[in-house]
Amino acid sequence: MNKSNLIENVAAAAGIKKKEAEAAVNSVFASLQTALSEGDKVQIAGFGTFKVKERKERTGKNPKTGEAIVIPASKAPAFVPAKCFKESVNK
Repeated sequence: MNKSNLIENVAAAAGIKKKEAEAAVNSVFASLQTALSEGDKVQIAGFGTFKVKERKERTGKNPKTGEAIVIPASKAPAFVPAKCFKESVNK
């Protein structure tokens, strides 16, 4: 499923126009992105938790040259599914 399919499904399920569904979906994604960029955790009951994981600075190797390089610290978004969500997927 891609974003267009998601918008179509939301429009059909809610009985609204695709433009309205697109605005709703975009608002949800924007809200998630804003909250995570501010360091907040987003918990959706029955679905899961979106959070930001901190990655420490580490050394790695350039695969082309084999030279040691420093990989800088970074932040990465992560999703942890709720127990009932995992169970519904594994049926």
